[in-house]
Amino acid sequence: MTDTPRFDKSRLPSRHVTEGPSRAPHRSYFYAMGLTEKEIHQPWVGVATCWNEAAPCNISLDRQAKVVKKGVAKGGGTAREFTTITVTDGIAMGHEGMKSSLASREAIADTVELTMRGHCYDALVGLAGCDKSLPGMMMAMVRLNVPSVFIYGGSILPGRLDGKDVTVQDVFEAVGKHQAGNYSDAELAVLERVACPSAGACGGQFTANTMACVSEAIGLALLNSSGAPAPYESRDQYCEESGRTVMDLLARNLRPRDIVTRKSLENAARVVACTGGSTNAGLHLPAIAHEAGIDFDLKDVCDIFRDTPYFVNLKPGGDYVAKDLYEVGGLPVVLKELRKAGLVHEDCLTVTGRSIGEELDRISLEADGRVIHPISNPISKTGGVVGLHGNLAPDGAIVKVAGMSEEDQVFTGPARVFECEEDAFAAVKARDYEPGDVIVIRNEGPAGGPGMREMLATTAALSGQAMGKRVALITDGRFSGATRGFCVGHVGPEAAHGGPIALLQNGDMITLNALTGELSVALSDEELESRRKAWAGARPTIHTSGALYKYAQLVGPTRLGAVTHPGAKGEGHIYADI
Repeated sequence: MTDTPRFDKSRLPSRHVTEGPSRAPHRSYFYAMGLTEKEIHQPWVGVATCWNEAAPCNISLDRQAKVVKKGVAKGGGTAREFTTITVTDGIAMGHEGMKSSLASREAIADTVELTMRGHCYDALVGLAGCDKSLPGMMMAMVRLNVPSVFIYGGSILPGRLDGKDVTVQDVFEAVGKHQAGNYSDAELAVLERVACPSAGACGGQFTANTMACVSEAIGLALLNSSGAPAPYESRDQYCEESGRTVMDLLARNLRPRDIVTRKSLENAARVVACTGGSTNAGLHLPAIAHEAGIDFDLKDVCDIFRDTPYFVNLKPGGDYVAKDLYEVGGLPVVLKELRKAGLVHEDCLTVTGRSIGEELDRISLEADGRVIHPISNPISKTGGVVGLHGNLAPDGAIVKVAGMSEEDQVFTGPARVFECEEDAFAAVKARDYEPGDVIVIRNEGPAGGPGMREMLATTAALSGQAMGKRVALITDGRFSGATRGFCVGHVGPEAAHGGPIALLQNGDMITLNALTGELSVALSDEELESRRKAWAGARPTIHTSGALYKYAQLVGPTRLGAVTHPGAKGEGHIYADI
């Protein structure tokens, strides 16, 4: 049988499992699954999903994947669906399970890579729903460098209580109110039943929606494909079109590393800043860049954050959720506003084969002034996420300031040091801290945790106690995209690697200044060096075997994305060219 003229099968990876007499045993397996001769000899497209029954973020991905497969078939390809893991942060939050979260990003990228390699698929459509699954899937695309299209599964609809929209963030913060005696058992029982009324990822501009916006801005997803909430069947048109699009990319041999460039990463960082997105983007953008062999670390991300206006009014710093953004035009309108200020590299390619500038020329909607403010009249002149640096964070740190006044972005106070999240949460629950303290949670970095846990349970409890503005918090771990208040994460080097955060003692005076980008402790270089010499070394861990042990041995610095392999700079070949 001959290929269609559109595709040269002799240059595609799937030839290794479908073509020639020696592959008769392989083809017998394919016939066993009901494939036709024509389907066997067409290009093969992996349709990877993070579907599972762990959380609403992922529950609709199976249905959406089926629609993608229709688009692949219409484009002349043979779709093969497979799944990989996710660890859903909302379920993993506040206990040992969160140590699995960031490590799952690497596992997702690795397992997608292994499945694609093992079965010699020619192209990839990846669907993801929850926090780490989005960057994990995009990392796999750039690593493999086969023609690829990303699709977000969509956000959850907001709940409704007492005439107001509510999200899971409200539930976390209600726990703090409950602990403070300001919220009854009955009120909490009602809120938890209505806050999450549908399938989809958390509705605010938390990590999932932040990285969904990144997927469009970086060019790996169809423009506006991330906007419609998960329950909307209008998502099907984007799913089917994504299947068709990946076949067009394959015919043109347009690959992820043609799309993901330094300029497109800068576009993505702009979008994170102007929407008040998750600080986790400071990890994920460098990790995606690493897969392409591009130098783009936390400092580069934060430099862009600092000179990008914040003008999209989304929770947790603002008032609206992803559904509201979609209803006023979605990310395309946001990008149009950035373009007005000359803050978009318009020549960057997208999966349509058109440039981002050409795509934006097709958009007629303008900023509504409520959800999307005009960039000429932003909420603040500095991005909703900024970087910090100083003698307490030589490798940098990151904080979300969206929704904070300038007055609240400067804080000096004595350190209240905790060796892990559990100790800090117990102290907060018992109100064993003082207004004006800088709560320090260490040994929670990528290697030291291991796994770099998010601290939403602790920060939400502080907010619930109405202490979010009266204390600050720093950690070598992470914060959820739902965190608000003066909460600084990614402090590097981490404690396990002997960073200054490991040397802090109760009472040390710490200064945080998001306006000037400072994170410092009032200790001389000589005193820090003296403490370093006396430091007893990394805190012992119970994770001395299994996946978390392997992760801790391999993971690199936070500022470089907490990655676990040499990336494109160290590769000897590209899978797409086997």
